[in-house]
Amino acid sequence: MAATPAPPTAPPKPTWDPRKVEAPFPWLRPTIRIRLTLLYGGMFLIAGILLLSIIYLLAAQALNTGNEPLFKIVGGREIKVTSDNCQQAATGNLTLSEFNAAISACTDHQRQVALDNLLSRSLLALLGLAVIAFAFGYAMAGRVLSPLGRITRTARRVAGTDLSRRIELDGPDDELKELSDTFDEMLDRLERAFTAQQRFVGNASHELRTPLAINRTLLEVHLSDPGAPVELQQLGKTLLATNERSEQLVEGLLLLARSDNQLVERKPVDLAEVANRAVDQARAEADEKGVEIRGERGLVVVQGNGVLLERIALNLVQNAVRYNVKSEEGQGEALQNKGGGGRREGGWVEVTTEAQHGQAVLVVTNTGPVVPAYEIDNLFEPFRRLRTERTGSDKGVGLGLSIARSVARAHGGRIIAEPREGGGLVMRVTLPI
Repeated sequence: MAATPAPPTAPPKPTWDPRKVEAPFPWLRPTIRIRLTLLYGGMFLIAGILLLSIIYLLAAQALNTGNEPLFKIVGGREIKVTSDNCQQAATGNLTLSEFNAAISACTDHQRQVALDNLLSRSLLALLGLAVIAFAFGYAMAGRVLSPLGRITRTARRVAGTDLSRRIELDGPDDELKELSDTFDEMLDRLERAFTAQQRFVGNASHELRTPLAINRTLLEVHLSDPGAPVELQQLGKTLLATNERSEQLVEGLLLLARSDNQLVERKPVDLAEVANRAVDQARAEADEKGVEIRGERGLVVVQGNGVLLERIALNLVQNAVRYNVKSEEGQGEALQNKGGGGRREGGWVEVTTEAQHGQAVLVVTNTGPVVPAYEIDNLFEPFRRLRTERTGSDKGVGLGLSIARSVARAHGGRIIAEPREGGGLVMRVTLPI
Protein backbone atom coordinates (compact mmCIF):
# COMPACT_ATOMS: atom_id res chain seq x y z
CA MET A 1 0.00 0.00 0.00
CA ALA A 2 1.57 3.23 -1.11
CA ALA A 3 1.97 5.95 1.44
CA THR A 4 0.00 9.14 0.99
CA PRO A 5 2.30 11.97 -0.07
CA ALA A 6 2.74 14.71 2.45
CA PRO A 7 1.26 18.06 1.42
CA PRO A 8 3.69 20.79 0.51
CA THR A 9 4.06 23.31 3.25
CA ALA A 10 2.72 26.68 2.20
CA PRO A 11 4.97 29.59 3.15
CA PRO A 12 3.52 31.52 6.05
CA LYS A 13 1.93 34.79 5.18
CA PRO A 14 3.55 37.78 6.82
CA THR A 15 1.32 39.31 9.43
CA TRP A 16 3.19 42.60 9.45
CA ASP A 17 0.96 45.48 8.55
CA PRO A 18 2.78 48.77 7.86
CA ARG A 19 -0.32 50.72 8.80
CA LYS A 20 -0.22 49.29 12.34
CA VAL A 21 3.48 49.78 13.03
CA GLU A 22 4.07 52.30 15.80
CA ALA A 23 6.56 55.07 15.14
CA PRO A 24 9.68 55.09 17.35
CA PHE A 25 8.66 58.53 18.65
CA PRO A 26 4.83 58.67 18.66
CA TRP A 27 4.83 62.22 20.03
CA LEU A 28 6.57 63.32 16.82
CA ARG A 29 3.77 61.95 14.65
CA PRO A 30 2.81 64.68 12.14
CA THR A 31 -0.63 65.34 13.56
CA ILE A 32 -2.71 68.36 12.65
CA ARG A 33 -1.88 69.87 16.02
CA ILE A 34 1.86 69.57 15.41
CA ARG A 35 1.50 70.99 11.91
CA LEU A 36 -0.56 73.94 13.13
CA THR A 37 1.99 74.55 15.89
CA LEU A 38 4.83 74.55 13.36
CA LEU A 39 2.82 76.84 11.10
CA TYR A 40 2.04 79.38 13.84
CA GLY A 41 5.54 79.26 15.32
CA GLY A 42 7.22 79.36 11.91
CA MET A 43 5.21 82.40 10.83
CA PHE A 44 6.10 84.18 14.08
CA LEU A 45 9.76 83.24 13.67
CA ILE A 46 9.88 84.53 10.09
CA ALA A 47 8.13 87.75 11.09
CA GLY A 48 10.59 88.22 13.99
CA ILE A 49 13.59 87.68 11.74
CA LEU A 50 12.28 90.22 9.24
CA LEU A 51 11.58 92.73 12.01
CA LEU A 52 15.03 92.22 13.54
CA SER A 53 16.70 92.70 10.14
CA ILE A 54 14.83 95.95 9.55
CA ILE A 55 15.72 97.27 13.01
CA TYR A 56 19.37 96.35 12.50
CA LEU A 57 19.57 98.08 9.13
CA LEU A 58 17.87 101.20 10.46
CA ALA A 59 20.15 101.31 13.49
CA ALA A 60 23.24 100.86 11.31
CA GLN A 61 22.08 103.65 9.03
CA ALA A 62 21.38 105.95 12.00
CA LEU A 63 24.83 105.36 13.46
CA ASN A 64 26.47 106.16 10.07
CA THR A 65 28.83 103.20 10.20
CA GLY A 66 31.98 103.86 8.13
CA ASN A 67 31.39 107.63 7.68
CA GLU A 68 33.79 110.42 8.65
CA PRO A 69 33.94 111.37 12.35
CA LEU A 70 31.85 114.29 13.56
CA PHE A 71 34.90 116.44 14.39
CA LYS A 72 38.66 116.76 13.75
CA ILE A 73 41.35 118.54 15.68
CA VAL A 74 43.17 120.87 13.36
CA GLY A 75 45.49 122.68 15.81
CA GLY A 76 46.40 123.45 19.37
CA ARG A 77 49.05 122.99 22.01
CA GLU A 78 49.61 120.33 24.59
CA ILE A 79 46.51 118.31 23.71
CA LYS A 80 46.23 115.47 26.20
CA VAL A 81 43.62 112.69 25.84
CA THR A 82 42.86 109.82 28.21
CA SER A 83 40.47 106.97 27.37
CA ASP A 84 39.87 103.42 28.57
CA ASN A 85 38.18 102.38 25.29
CA CYS A 86 40.49 104.07 22.78
CA GLN A 87 44.08 103.41 23.71
CA GLN A 88 45.33 104.52 20.30
CA ALA A 89 44.28 108.14 20.90
CA ALA A 90 45.68 108.13 24.45
CA THR A 91 49.18 107.31 23.19
CA GLY A 92 51.50 110.34 23.33
CA ASN A 93 53.65 111.86 20.61
CA LEU A 94 50.96 111.64 17.88
CA THR A 95 50.67 114.04 15.05
CA LEU A 96 47.32 115.67 14.44
CA SER A 97 46.59 113.45 11.45
CA GLU A 98 47.51 110.31 13.40
CA PHE A 99 45.39 111.46 16.32
CA ASN A 100 42.34 112.16 14.11
CA ALA A 101 42.72 108.73 12.44
CA ALA A 102 42.84 107.04 15.86
CA ILE A 103 39.70 108.90 16.97
CA SER A 104 37.90 107.87 13.76
CA ALA A 105 38.89 104.18 14.20
CA CYS A 106 37.75 104.17 17.81
CA THR A 107 34.41 105.71 16.85
CA ASP A 108 33.81 103.08 14.14
CA HIS A 109 34.74 100.33 16.58
CA GLN A 110 32.29 101.56 19.21
CA ARG A 111 29.52 101.77 16.60
CA GLN A 112 30.19 98.19 15.52
CA VAL A 113 30.22 96.99 19.12
CA ALA A 114 26.87 98.70 19.69
CA LEU A 115 25.38 97.02 16.60
CA ASP A 116 26.76 93.62 17.64
CA ASN A 117 25.27 94.00 21.10
CA LEU A 118 21.95 95.01 19.57
CA LEU A 119 21.99 91.98 17.27
CA SER A 120 22.95 89.42 19.92
CA ARG A 121 20.42 90.66 22.45
CA SER A 122 17.72 90.86 19.81
CA LEU A 123 18.44 87.27 18.76
CA LEU A 124 18.19 86.08 22.37
CA ALA A 125 14.91 87.94 22.76
CA LEU A 126 13.66 86.49 19.48
CA LEU A 127 14.60 82.96 20.61
CA GLY A 128 12.74 83.35 23.88
CA LEU A 129 9.69 84.78 22.17
CA ALA A 130 9.81 81.93 19.59
CA VAL A 131 9.70 79.35 22.39
CA ILE A 132 6.77 81.15 23.95
CA ALA A 133 5.07 81.41 20.54
CA PHE A 134 5.46 77.69 19.82
CA ALA A 135 4.15 76.74 23.27
CA PHE A 136 1.22 79.16 22.92
CA GLY A 137 0.52 77.90 19.39
CA TYR A 138 0.57 74.27 20.59
CA ALA A 139 -1.87 75.08 23.38
CA MET A 140 -4.18 77.04 21.10
CA ALA A 141 -4.07 74.37 18.39
CA GLY A 142 -5.03 71.75 20.99
CA ARG A 143 -7.92 73.89 22.15
CA VAL A 144 -9.12 74.52 18.60
CA LEU A 145 -8.78 70.85 17.61
CA SER A 146 -10.29 69.37 20.78
CA PRO A 147 -13.67 68.89 19.05
CA LEU A 148 -11.93 66.78 16.42
CA GLY A 149 -10.50 64.57 19.17
CA ARG A 150 -13.99 64.18 20.59
CA ILE A 151 -15.30 63.23 17.16
CA THR A 152 -12.48 60.68 16.76
CA ARG A 153 -13.17 59.06 20.13
CA THR A 154 -16.86 58.80 19.34
CA ALA A 155 -16.11 57.26 15.95
CA ARG A 156 -13.90 54.64 17.63
CA ARG A 157 -16.69 53.71 20.02
CA VAL A 158 -19.10 53.50 17.12
CA ALA A 159 -16.65 51.18 15.34
CA GLY A 160 -17.21 48.78 18.24
CA THR A 161 -20.94 48.60 17.29
CA ASP A 162 -21.90 51.09 20.00
CA LEU A 163 -24.18 53.09 17.74
CA SER A 164 -25.86 54.81 20.68
CA ARG A 165 -22.89 57.16 21.10
CA ARG A 166 -23.26 60.78 20.02
CA ILE A 167 -20.85 63.67 19.91
CA GLU A 168 -23.31 66.40 20.94
CA LEU A 169 -20.68 69.10 20.56
CA ASP A 170 -21.36 72.41 22.31
CA GLY A 171 -19.95 75.77 21.38
CA PRO A 172 -20.24 78.31 18.59
CA ASP A 173 -21.94 77.40 15.34
CA ASP A 174 -18.73 77.02 13.36
CA GLU A 175 -17.40 74.45 10.89
CA LEU A 176 -16.53 71.92 13.62
CA LYS A 177 -20.01 72.20 15.13
CA GLU A 178 -21.49 71.63 11.68
CA LEU A 179 -19.26 68.57 11.19
CA SER A 180 -20.27 67.19 14.58
CA ASP A 181 -23.99 67.65 13.90
CA THR A 182 -23.64 65.99 10.50
CA PHE A 183 -21.83 63.06 12.09
CA ASP A 184 -24.55 62.71 14.71
CA GLU A 185 -27.22 62.69 12.00
CA MET A 186 -25.31 59.98 10.17
CA LEU A 187 -25.13 57.92 13.37
CA ASP A 188 -28.89 58.30 13.83
CA ARG A 189 -29.50 56.91 10.38
CA LEU A 190 -27.01 54.09 10.91
CA GLU A 191 -28.60 53.14 14.21
CA ARG A 192 -32.06 53.08 12.65
CA ALA A 193 -30.78 50.98 9.75
CA PHE A 194 -28.95 48.59 12.08
CA THR A 195 -32.01 48.23 14.33
CA ALA A 196 -34.18 47.59 11.29
CA GLN A 197 -31.71 44.96 10.09
CA GLN A 198 -31.76 43.19 13.46
CA ARG A 199 -35.55 43.30 13.49
CA PHE A 200 -35.66 41.94 9.96
CA VAL A 201 -33.26 39.11 10.83
CA GLY A 202 -35.36 38.17 13.84
CA ASN A 203 -38.61 38.27 11.88
CA ALA A 204 -37.12 36.41 8.94
CA SER A 205 -35.73 33.80 11.29
CA HIS A 206 -39.22 33.09 12.58
CA GLU A 207 -41.18 33.50 9.35
CA LEU A 208 -38.82 31.38 7.23
CA ARG A 209 -37.95 28.63 9.69
CA THR A 210 -41.49 27.88 10.82
CA PRO A 211 -43.03 26.85 7.46
CA LEU A 212 -39.91 24.90 6.51
CA ALA A 213 -40.01 23.02 9.82
CA ILE A 214 -43.73 22.28 9.29
CA ASN A 215 -43.05 21.03 5.76
CA ARG A 216 -40.25 18.78 6.99
CA THR A 217 -42.46 17.32 9.71
CA LEU A 218 -45.29 16.62 7.28
CA LEU A 219 -42.94 15.00 4.78
CA GLU A 220 -41.32 12.83 7.45
CA VAL A 221 -44.74 11.72 8.70
CA HIS A 222 -45.76 10.89 5.16
CA LEU A 223 -42.56 8.94 4.51
CA SER A 224 -43.04 6.97 7.73
CA ASP A 225 -46.25 5.47 6.34
CA PRO A 226 -45.33 1.99 5.04
CA GLY A 227 -48.46 1.79 2.94
CA ALA A 228 -47.70 4.82 0.80
CA PRO A 229 -47.13 4.13 -2.91
CA VAL A 230 -43.57 4.00 -4.15
CA GLU A 231 -44.09 7.02 -6.41
CA LEU A 232 -45.31 9.14 -3.51
CA GLN A 233 -42.43 7.99 -1.32
CA GLN A 234 -39.96 8.95 -4.03
CA LEU A 235 -41.67 12.33 -4.43
CA GLY A 236 -41.61 12.80 -0.66
CA LYS A 237 -37.88 12.09 -0.51
CA THR A 238 -37.26 14.57 -3.29
CA LEU A 239 -39.34 17.24 -1.55
CA LEU A 240 -37.65 16.47 1.76
CA ALA A 241 -34.21 16.96 0.18
CA THR A 242 -35.39 20.22 -1.40
CA ASN A 243 -36.80 21.36 1.94
CA GLU A 244 -33.55 20.50 3.69
CA ARG A 245 -31.64 22.50 1.11
CA SER A 246 -33.96 25.46 1.68
CA GLU A 247 -33.38 25.21 5.43
CA GLN A 248 -29.64 25.25 4.89
CA LEU A 249 -29.96 28.27 2.64
CA VAL A 250 -32.09 30.15 5.18
CA GLU A 251 -29.73 29.28 8.06
CA GLY A 252 -26.75 30.37 5.99
CA LEU A 253 -28.33 33.69 5.03
CA LEU A 254 -29.34 34.47 8.62
CA LEU A 255 -25.92 33.56 9.93
CA LEU A 256 -24.29 35.67 7.23
CA ALA A 257 -26.48 38.64 8.19
CA ARG A 258 -25.68 38.26 11.90
CA SER A 259 -21.95 37.71 11.48
CA ASP A 260 -21.43 40.83 9.36
CA ASN A 261 -21.32 42.86 12.59
CA GLN A 262 -18.61 43.07 15.22
CA LEU A 263 -19.00 40.89 18.28
CA VAL A 264 -19.90 42.62 21.53
CA GLU A 265 -19.40 39.68 23.90
CA ARG A 266 -16.24 37.60 23.61
CA LYS A 267 -15.09 34.56 25.57
CA PRO A 268 -11.89 32.50 25.52
CA VAL A 269 -12.16 29.78 22.87
CA ASP A 270 -9.63 27.05 22.09
CA LEU A 271 -9.22 27.12 18.33
CA ALA A 272 -7.85 23.57 18.36
CA GLU A 273 -11.00 22.30 20.07
CA VAL A 274 -13.12 24.13 17.54
CA ALA A 275 -11.17 22.55 14.67
CA ASN A 276 -11.44 19.07 16.24
CA ARG A 277 -15.22 19.39 16.56
CA ALA A 278 -15.45 20.45 12.91
CA VAL A 279 -13.30 17.50 11.86
CA ASP A 280 -15.48 15.10 13.85
CA GLN A 281 -18.62 16.41 12.16
CA ALA A 282 -17.11 16.10 8.68
CA ARG A 283 -15.38 12.76 9.20
CA ALA A 284 -18.35 10.61 8.14
CA GLU A 285 -18.63 12.42 4.83
CA ALA A 286 -14.87 12.24 4.38
CA ASP A 287 -14.86 8.48 5.01
CA GLU A 288 -17.64 8.04 2.49
CA LYS A 289 -15.63 9.87 -0.16
CA GLY A 290 -12.33 8.23 0.78
CA VAL A 291 -10.78 11.53 1.89
CA GLU A 292 -8.19 11.36 4.64
CA ILE A 293 -8.32 14.10 7.30
CA ARG A 294 -5.05 14.72 9.11
CA GLY A 295 -2.93 17.44 10.65
CA GLU A 296 -1.70 18.54 14.07
CA ARG A 297 -3.85 21.01 15.95
CA GLY A 298 -2.00 22.85 18.66
CA LEU A 299 -3.56 24.63 21.61
CA VAL A 300 -4.24 28.30 20.86
CA VAL A 301 -6.85 30.41 22.66
CA VAL A 302 -8.66 33.33 21.04
CA GLN A 303 -11.34 35.71 22.25
CA GLY A 304 -14.60 35.26 20.36
CA ASN A 305 -17.78 33.29 19.87
CA GLY A 306 -17.25 29.53 19.90
CA VAL A 307 -20.32 28.72 17.80
CA LEU A 308 -19.33 31.13 15.03
CA LEU A 309 -15.71 30.02 15.09
CA GLU A 310 -16.84 26.41 14.80
CA ARG A 311 -18.90 27.45 11.78
CA ILE A 312 -15.74 28.81 10.13
CA ALA A 313 -13.84 25.57 10.70
CA LEU A 314 -16.77 23.37 9.67
CA ASN A 315 -17.41 25.28 6.46
CA LEU A 316 -13.76 25.12 5.46
CA VAL A 317 -13.40 21.43 6.28
CA GLN A 318 -16.64 20.51 4.50
CA ASN A 319 -15.60 22.46 1.42
CA ALA A 320 -12.19 20.79 1.48
CA VAL A 321 -13.85 17.35 1.65
CA ARG A 322 -16.55 17.97 -0.94
CA TYR A 323 -14.37 19.73 -3.48
CA ASN A 324 -11.63 17.15 -3.51
CA VAL A 325 -10.14 15.23 -6.41
CA LYS A 326 -9.90 11.62 -7.43
CA SER A 327 -6.39 10.22 -7.19
CA GLU A 328 -5.27 6.76 -8.22
CA GLU A 329 -3.14 6.39 -5.10
CA GLY A 330 -5.89 7.49 -2.73
CA GLN A 331 -8.50 5.50 -4.59
CA GLY A 332 -6.38 2.33 -4.50
CA GLU A 333 -5.76 2.74 -0.79
CA ALA A 334 -9.43 3.34 -0.11
CA LEU A 335 -10.48 0.31 -2.16
CA GLN A 336 -7.94 -1.85 -0.35
CA ASN A 337 -9.28 -0.73 3.03
CA LYS A 338 -12.95 -1.17 2.07
CA GLY A 339 -12.62 -4.20 -0.14
CA GLY A 340 -13.45 -2.28 -3.28
CA GLY A 341 -16.90 -1.25 -2.17
CA GLY A 342 -18.42 2.18 -1.68
CA ARG A 343 -18.04 5.47 -3.45
CA ARG A 344 -14.39 6.51 -3.16
CA GLU A 345 -12.75 9.67 -4.43
CA GLY A 346 -9.43 9.66 -2.57
CA GLY A 347 -7.38 12.72 -1.65
CA TRP A 348 -6.65 14.28 1.73
CA VAL A 349 -7.45 17.30 3.89
CA GLU A 350 -4.99 18.74 6.40
CA VAL A 351 -6.33 20.84 9.29
CA THR A 352 -3.82 22.59 11.57
CA THR A 353 -3.97 25.25 14.28
CA GLU A 354 -1.04 27.14 15.76
CA ALA A 355 0.08 30.51 17.07
CA GLN A 356 2.21 32.63 14.73
CA HIS A 357 3.58 36.10 15.48
CA GLY A 358 1.06 36.71 18.26
CA GLN A 359 -1.93 35.55 16.20
CA ALA A 360 -3.97 32.37 16.02
CA VAL A 361 -3.86 30.64 12.64
CA LEU A 362 -6.19 27.94 11.32
CA VAL A 363 -5.01 26.38 8.05
CA VAL A 364 -7.11 23.97 5.96
CA THR A 365 -5.28 22.46 2.97
CA ASN A 366 -6.76 19.95 0.54
CA THR A 367 -6.19 18.20 -2.73
CA GLY A 368 -8.64 19.17 -5.38
CA PRO A 369 -9.10 20.68 -8.80
CA VAL A 370 -6.67 23.32 -9.99
CA VAL A 371 -7.98 26.77 -9.04
CA PRO A 372 -6.75 29.76 -11.08
CA ALA A 373 -5.48 32.63 -8.95
CA TYR A 374 -7.92 35.07 -10.57
CA GLU A 375 -10.86 32.93 -9.39
CA ILE A 376 -9.93 33.12 -5.69
CA ASP A 377 -11.87 36.28 -4.89
CA ASN A 378 -15.01 34.93 -6.56
CA LEU A 379 -15.07 31.96 -4.18
CA PHE A 380 -15.89 34.25 -1.25
CA GLU A 381 -18.93 35.80 -2.96
CA PRO A 382 -22.37 34.45 -1.98
CA PHE A 383 -23.78 31.82 -4.35
CA ARG A 384 -20.54 31.68 -6.32
CA ARG A 385 -18.49 28.61 -7.06
CA LEU A 386 -15.58 27.89 -9.32
CA ARG A 387 -16.73 28.70 -12.86
CA THR A 388 -20.37 28.80 -11.72
CA GLU A 389 -22.44 31.60 -10.26
CA ARG A 390 -25.58 29.97 -8.88
CA THR A 391 -26.16 26.99 -6.72
CA GLY A 392 -27.10 23.89 -8.59
CA SER A 393 -25.21 20.96 -7.12
CA ASP A 394 -25.52 18.72 -4.10
CA LYS A 395 -22.38 20.11 -2.47
CA GLY A 396 -23.97 23.02 -0.59
CA VAL A 397 -25.80 26.29 -1.00
CA GLY A 398 -22.82 28.45 -1.96
CA LEU A 399 -22.57 30.43 1.29
CA GLY A 400 -19.87 28.54 3.19
CA LEU A 401 -16.87 30.72 2.34
CA SER A 402 -18.95 33.91 2.50
CA ILE A 403 -20.01 33.03 6.03
CA ALA A 404 -16.45 32.10 6.98
CA ARG A 405 -15.09 35.43 5.76
CA SER A 406 -17.88 37.37 7.46
CA VAL A 407 -17.34 35.60 10.79
CA ALA A 408 -13.57 36.11 10.57
CA ARG A 409 -14.08 39.84 10.02
CA ALA A 410 -16.50 39.99 12.95
CA HIS A 411 -13.69 38.59 15.13
CA GLY A 412 -11.20 41.16 13.86
CA GLY A 413 -9.40 38.59 11.70
CA ARG A 414 -9.21 37.66 8.06
CA ILE A 415 -9.28 34.66 5.78
CA ILE A 416 -7.22 34.24 2.65
CA ALA A 417 -7.06 31.51 0.04
CA GLU A 418 -4.12 30.41 -2.05
CA PRO A 419 -4.00 27.90 -4.90
CA ARG A 420 -2.08 24.81 -3.91
CA GLU A 421 0.56 23.53 -6.28
CA GLY A 422 -0.86 20.43 -7.95
CA GLY A 423 -4.48 21.36 -7.27
CA GLY A 424 -6.61 22.30 -4.30
CA LEU A 425 -6.53 25.26 -1.96
CA VAL A 426 -4.76 26.49 1.14
CA MET A 427 -7.27 28.34 3.33
CA ARG A 428 -5.64 30.39 6.09
CA VAL A 429 -7.69 32.01 8.86
CA THR A 430 -5.84 34.53 11.05
CA LEU A 431 -7.42 35.72 14.31
CA PRO A 432 -6.08 38.03 17.03
CA ILE A 433 -5.22 36.34 20.30
